[in-house]
Amino acid sequence: MFLKTVTRGVLVAAASLTLAACGINSVPAAEEEAKAKWADVEAQFQRRANLIPNLAEVTQGAAENERGILTEVTEARARATAINVSADDLDDPAKMEQFAAAQGQLSQGLGRLLASFEAYPTIQSNQNFLTLQSQLEGTENRIAVAIRDYNEAVRKYNTTIRTFPDTIGANIIHGAEPLVPYSAVTEGAETAPELDLTSS
Repeated sequence: MFLKTVTRGVLVAAASLTLAACGINSVPAAEEEAKAKWADVEAQFQRRANLIPNLAEVTQGAAENERGILTEVTEARARATAINVSADDLDDPAKMEQFAAAQGQLSQGLGRLLASFEAYPTIQSNQNFLTLQSQLEGTENRIAVAIRDYNEAVRKYNTTIRTFPDTIGANIIHGAEPLVPYSAVTEGAETAPELDLTSS
């Protein structure tokens, strides 16, 4: 009787260890971590989108050349906020690419707009503009950090579901699919924007 109890206890302990080593808990934990990091990325993109109407209001008196860029930024903001990627879409490369492209266009437009205002002391001396410019620069840094953290969480998750013994639980129990890392697709990001300040 005692031997049966001990044997049963050893089998239960061995089964528990085997299940724990097969990704029963580590796969969902890694997935939830990646989803939480994606929420941080979305929050930073939303923060940037919320700052743009304020920037537009402050720069209404800008030169005509900047109005075109401002219009472009406002339209890019509308496109960027129209594309949503939920935590359920993180394994869809097409949606992630579409989202990244829209955000990249917005980043590019903002860069051109802020660079063009460097030449206008009247706009630069406006305290509201300086505050918004600082907030946008800070937000761009936060976006970069949030994307880096998300991509690291995706790397850990994807590694977890592909390595033994976690792959057993990932594939058999959870049906895990790899998540898509965020990749910025801003065309021409490697070259500085050119400004034409000779227009009347």
